[in-house]
Amino acid sequence: MTTTTHELAISATGLRKAYGDKAVLDGIDLAVPAGTVFSLLGPNGAGKTTAVKILSTLITADAGELRVGGHDLATDGQAVRASIGVTGQFSAVDGLITGEENMLLLADLHHLPKREGRRVAAELLERFDLTEAAKKPASTYSGGMKRRLDLAMTLVGDPRIIFLDEPTTGLDPRSRHTMWGIIRELVSGGTTVFLTTQYLDEADELADRIAVLSDGKLVAEGSAEELKRLVPGGHVRLRFTDPDAYQSAAVALREVTRFDETLSLQIPSGGSQRELRSILDWLDAADIEADELTVHTPDLDDVFFALTGGSKVPGQSTKPSQPKENVR
Repeated sequence: MTTTTHELAISATGLRKAYGDKAVLDGIDLAVPAGTVFSLLGPNGAGKTTAVKILSTLITADAGELRVGGHDLATDGQAVRASIGVTGQFSAVDGLITGEENMLLLADLHHLPKREGRRVAAELLERFDLTEAAKKPASTYSGGMKRRLDLAMTLVGDPRIIFLDEPTTGLDPRSRHTMWGIIRELVSGGTTVFLTTQYLDEADELADRIAVLSDGKLVAEGSAEELKRLVPGGHVRLRFTDPDAYQSAAVALREVTRFDETLSLQIPSGGSQRELRSILDWLDAADIEADELTVHTPDLDDVFFALTGGSKVPGQSTKPSQPKENVR
């Protein structure tokens, strides 16, 4: 189904930004449907933060037709700013005042009446599990608490579009998962989230659509599953403890990669049930016993490095291979 302009929370056509001879964004196109999470994925220096700064009116583009919240950035920047919230890479929290005072300061900046500002601040502090810490200086907060306060402050104006620029960088796993839950809750309420991240699992976990940015250009876009299908590298790995069984299987199997040190064989495979059954049937027919069979399907690690020109070989995970399915 084609998404119309009215259904798009953010759209960009031919977005360009250069600093001197360096093109940071080289004519990229973006289309973010309302009420979704859109993730811009890329290595350091790819242009992610520049894109956020332009779309949130902090800096101007050199070229491009840009609309946010239905408003033209070139002619109606004030309306864009009224419809968005931004949580940047670096916390906007003032550590010298309390969490509650940070919230009330934002309420004043949004010109909320005093009583309304206190109500909104109290509700958001409770929603982000910060009520107990509300009267304490923000400098005493943990990293996860500061990021939650940062996002709570972003929500004071009730924006329908939120830009989150690497919101979980530096957080421990528990705090990251807490932030993920908050983001899902926002989107379920109809908020659009534009997320930049270097964490592949974060994009995989949260995003409805992912755009991969490399050297200022979009090199791929789609759902996580669509992107994974772009990259070869799926395989079945057989591991043996009996050297004779290993040798017999290595000789008989076609298109197999040997790993003699670990007595393992790697067979190209898409991981389908039919392919797995065929391998198991062949082992049974040859009376060969594999001690372990694991399946690897391409993940966003593979996609990221293949598309951004990293040194990793496509199909080879950056982390230790984990069995996606243990058949035997």
